[in-house]
Amino acid sequence: MLLNAKQSQVLLIDIQSRLAPAIFDSAAVSQAAAWVLQIASLCEVPVMATEQYPKGLGHTLPALLELLPEHAVFEKIHFSALRESAIAEAIAAKARPQIVVLGTESHVCVLQSVLDLLAADYQVFVVSEAVGSRTVENKQLALNRMQQAGAVIISQEMLAFEWLERAGTELFRQISKGWIR
Repeated sequence: MLLNAKQSQVLLIDIQSRLAPAIFDSAAVSQAAAWVLQIASLCEVPVMATEQYPKGLGHTLPALLELLPEHAVFEKIHFSALRESAIAEAIAAKARPQIVVLGTESHVCVLQSVLDLLAADYQVFVVSEAVGSRTVENKQLALNRMQQAGAVIISQEMLAFEWLERAGTELFRQISKGWIR
């Protein structure tokens, strides 16, 4: 199944200031997440973010926060974003069945959120460059488990070109030149 911009929404999970330094290759994960958020904005795909216990783990990284619309960040205590009623309701209210997931940690909050999204009959796409864990092994185990459960593991470019659908548009030229990276 292909992604469709009109059917998609993005869920950014817990890329937070006090957690990010512990994530393996954190700068690359954050950069990939920022790139996806920029593509989403250009393609008019709604985005939202979660913060796991921000008093302890800090808030969403400033570079990502500036790419989010106002009132798009939800605090959570559960590891799975879908276990928070406000988040589940916000996702459902968008009436877009394809959920693109980014964030940390792959083997905890991302994994549990993805499994709950799948159980709720969403089509889930995980951008491999835009998820991370403290160890490479935990990230890989999480990606494997999510894929076995039915999530589609994709790259940033798969996402962009599926949302774009065709060449020859100004938006295609902007994104394919990599000007927003």
